Amino acid sequence: MTDSSIALTDARTLFISDLHMGTPDCQAALLDSLLRRVRPRRLYLVGDIIDLIAMRKRAVLPTAQQRLVARVLRLARGGCEVIYIPGNHDAALRKLCGLKLYNVRIERRMIHVTADNRRLLVSHGDEFDTHVRMAPWLMALGDGMHQFVLSLNRWCNHGRRLLGMPYWSLAAALKNQVGAARRYVEQFEQAALHQAAREGLDGYIGGHIHKAGFATGPGVLYCNDGDWVEHCTALMEDGEGRLSLIDWQGRVIGKEPAVEPRPMAEPSLARA
Repeated sequence: MTDSSIALTDARTLFISDLHMGTPDCQAALLDSLLRRVRPRRLYLVGDIIDLIAMRKRAVLPTAQQRLVARVLRLARGGCEVIYIPGNHDAALRKLCGLKLYNVRIERRMIHVTADNRRLLVSHGDEFDTHVRMAPWLMALGDGMHQFVLSLNRWCNHGRRLLGMPYWSLAAALKNQVGAARRYVEQFEQAALHQAAREGLDGYIGGHIHKAGFATGPGVLYCNDGDWVEHCTALMEDGEGRLSLIDWQGRVIGKEPAVEPRPMAEPSLARA
């Protein structure tokens, strides 16, 4: 269920990940359009912003991607706190964690405190890959098919633009029909929820799996901001600390669910 009533000007924090800049799949123009309307006080770049792995074979940096970089740097110069958390595709930048370049902080992970004082772990999410059980051959097959579907996605949306139609993700629609993909997402969510609970936090925010959404565990909230090669979504916190998923047009496509309280520990009985 969607709801477009949220005020984009009330964005306290914006979380985006998985742009994969340097590749033809990066939907830089759509994100640039969103950032013209949303002016967050803090912007988290939650990994795989630059696809250094893909750029070893072929680097693609069209005008739209260059314009997006310029816009983010203008936000940083203009007072927006920009925090870059490298992922697995830009892992080489993890060597720079702890530094500040062009007003952009580079960190391995962060604890984000919301306006309503919840403490949320923010990381890219690739650290949970070892917790997801899937046969190596299936992972390799899935990666190859994913690249093929992304190629189809580009051609599909090229045709839609010629017809004056808005962006639509063929890749996301096909992925939703694959049972193995759904199981992968569920295992990833559970690993992230467990990590947040283990650290005594109120929740987790990440990316990595290209699947925006919310999930809950006892006393813990899971948020995934999605990606900008397929779904084109971001996670937004408003001035009161409420979290919502928005699409590239700024429409709300999901709101954080209620979280059930953690179970109370049973008091130990004193021995007679």
